[in-house]
Amino acid sequence: MDPVIRLEQPGDYRRVEEITREAFWNLFAPGCSEHYLVHRLRTCPQFIPELDFVAVADGAVVGNILYSRAEVRQAGRVSGQVISFGPLSVLPEWQGRGIGAALIRHSLAEAARMGFGAVIIYGHPGYYRRFGFQPARMFNITTPDGKFIDPLMALELREGALAGVSGSFFEAEVFHMDPAEVEAFDAGFPPKEKTDPKIKID
Repeated sequence: MDPVIRLEQPGDYRRVEEITREAFWNLFAPGCSEHYLVHRLRTCPQFIPELDFVAVADGAVVGNILYSRAEVRQAGRVSGQVISFGPLSVLPEWQGRGIGAALIRHSLAEAARMGFGAVIIYGHPGYYRRFGFQPARMFNITTPDGKFIDPLMALELREGALAGVSGSFFEAEVFHMDPAEVEAFDAGFPPKEKTDPKIKID
């Protein structure tokens, strides 16, 4: 079944945070911080509310995608303005049914319609290539510490949008979180056991 994609509403906030927590719990680290990131993103200056979508299936919100403004910098100066999405969350029992793909395709189309030129993300290359993402190294774009890594991927929504743009990719400052604040926020959710992560990142 195809989900209904619509903008997130204030009444969805807690539900989306719960979905994000379930989707990322013990995935990349013991526990997770992504639900707190979602909570913080909505009030940060770089947040793009027009690209904050939820997926509804069987009458309930089961997924979410959020976008924020980001930059490519070279020698301490901004060489390009881009956008980025994440977290992309789908309730575990709804994963593998095309919910995430529907959120990505819908939001990318809307971002292009709004006039944004390019999207840069950290993601699994094997998954995101299907949406047209390419390794950021093809545009001479690195991580903040100057490294070319496979998960850093870029997509031009407008042909040539990244021409002449090179340097290091920087997400919004809100992505850097205090672990103590994460723990305090997570205390407001039902207890869950922390275990070794399912996916280990070197």
